[in-house]
Amino acid sequence: MSRAFVKESEETVEDFPERPISPHPNFVTPEGLAQIEATLARLQQEHAAAQAAADRAALARISRDLRYWTARRASAQVIAPPACANVVQFGCTVAIAREDGRRQTYRIVGEDEADPSRGTISYVSPVARALLGKKIGDVVRAGNSDAEVLEIR
Repeated sequence: MSRAFVKESEETVEDFPERPISPHPNFVTPEGLAQIEATLARLQQEHAAAQAAADRAALARISRDLRYWTARRASAQVIAPPACANVVQFGCTVAIAREDGRRQTYRIVGEDEADPSRGTISYVSPVARALLGKKIGDVVRAGNSDAEVLEIR
């Protein structure tokens, strides 16, 4: 194997791109903070295993992820669950009825904990931004159609 090939491979491993950090405040629910901390613990274990195996590519990837999650943990602002659900706020679960008859329920959470397939959306998403501050009966633009706020909890 030529030395030029080895050097090129080493540079590729070291040039692993950073994960972008959102410019928005890092609001998290208490559950979101627990998820960040669990991810950090898992990555620290993976890092130790990759070091033991001398797996440079895994070390580069895991180190990048550790930097991201360490920064997210440092900037996390835990928002306590709302005490009163008269108005849609961060951490609330909101049920809406769309014009086409569909009923959807979302919990508004931090960016890193959002998973629309599980019913959680980021507070900076267009739907969440439209819902924040609304009351039961209010109509909002949600995507390409209007939706009525049915329930807030």
